[in-house]
Amino acid sequence: MMNFRHLTALLLGIFVLSCTQKSTKMDLLIGTYTDQTSEGIYKVSFDPQTGELSDLQLAVEAASPSYLSISPDHKYVYAVGERGDGAVVSYAWGKDGLQRINQVSSMGINPCYVDFSADKKLVAVANYSSGNGAVYAVAEDGSIVGEPSTYQHEGVGLDSANRQEAAHAHCALFSKDSRFVYVVDLGIDQVVGYPVVDGAIGEGFTALQLTPGDGPRHMVFHPTKNLAFLINELSNSVISIDVDTETGRLTEIDRANTVPEDFTEHSQCADIHLSSDGKFLYGSNRGHDSIAIFSVGESGELERIGVESVQGKWPRNFTLSPDEKFLLVANKDTDNITVFSRDPKTGLLSYTDQEIEVSRPVCLKF
Repeated sequence: MMNFRHLTALLLGIFVLSCTQKSTKMDLLIGTYTDQTSEGIYKVSFDPQTGELSDLQLAVEAASPSYLSISPDHKYVYAVGERGDGAVVSYAWGKDGLQRINQVSSMGINPCYVDFSADKKLVAVANYSSGNGAVYAVAEDGSIVGEPSTYQHEGVGLDSANRQEAAHAHCALFSKDSRFVYVVDLGIDQVVGYPVVDGAIGEGFTALQLTPGDGPRHMVFHPTKNLAFLINELSNSVISIDVDTETGRLTEIDRANTVPEDFTEHSQCADIHLSSDGKFLYGSNRGHDSIAIFSVGESGELERIGVESVQGKWPRNFTLSPDEKFLLVANKDTDNITVFSRDPKTGLLSYTDQEIEVSRPVCLKF
C-alpha cells in the first residue's frame, strides 16, 4: 500500500510535469498583408517539442503589418504599416497580449522593414517605394518619441526599366554594437552605411557596392565573427561579407546561387537567417518555392548543401525556433505556415507535416 509520503511525492511529480509541459509552448507572432481576409498581427502557440502550431488568434488589428521587430527584452513589438501613408507602430507585449502604445509616420511610402537597436534606444525603418527611411528614439516605456533623423537614396540600377528604376530601401539593420545603421537598397545595388551619433544618423556612405543587377534585399550578422551575409533578390544569390567594425565598410568574400543551376523559371529571393553557431545559412526562394541551405566555412566560404521545398508558394519571411530545432516558413500565396525539423549537425531540413492556415503571412517572430 502506498504511504502518505509516497503519495505526496507522486502528486508533486505530476504537478511539476504538468507545469513543465504547459510552459514549453511559446508564442509566435505573425505579420500579414491585410488586403484579403487578414486583420492584422496574429499569435499562434508553438510546441518546441513537436513543432505543432495551434490556437491561432488575432493579437491586434493593424493595416498590413508586414514586418515586425521585437525588443531584446521581449517587452515591446514594433510593426510597419506597409501602405502609401507608411506607419511604424509600437506595442507593449505582456500577459495581456499586444497593447498599442503609439504610432508615427515612417516618413515614406510602403515601409517594409523595422529593426530595434541592441542598446534598446533606437528603431530604424526602410521605405521600399520611396527609397528612404528614418531612425527614431525610443522611450523607456517603448513609445517612439521625438523627431526622427531621415535618409533618402537616389539613383537607378541595371534593371532600370523594371525593379531598379529608382532607389528601393529594403532593409535597415543596426550593427551589432549599434554604431551603424546599414540600409540595403535593392534599387541601386548598394548597402549604404550611416554612423549613429547621439541618437541620430550621420552622413551616409557606400558600405558595399553590389554587382549590377543583384538587387540586394536582407542582411544578417554572424553572432561572434566580423562577418555578415546578404541575400540578393534579383540575382538569386547569397554573399558572405567581411565587416570592418571601425569604419563600417563591408567587403564581399564569397557568393553562391540559391536555386539549382538547371532551374530556368522565374524566382526571386526574400529572407535570410544564420544558425547561432554560424555554421549554416538559409535563404528563401519565391518562385522556386524553397529554402536554400548553405554551409559556412571558418572564413565565410559558402557551399550550397541543399534546397528544401517549403510545401507552399511564395515563401517570404521565415524563422528558426529559439532552440533552432525547427525552421518555420511563411508562405504568402498559399496562406500557410509550414514547419521543418532541423538537424543541427548537418543543417538540413525535413518537413514535419505540421502547418497552420493564415491569410497572407509574411513575417514570423518569436
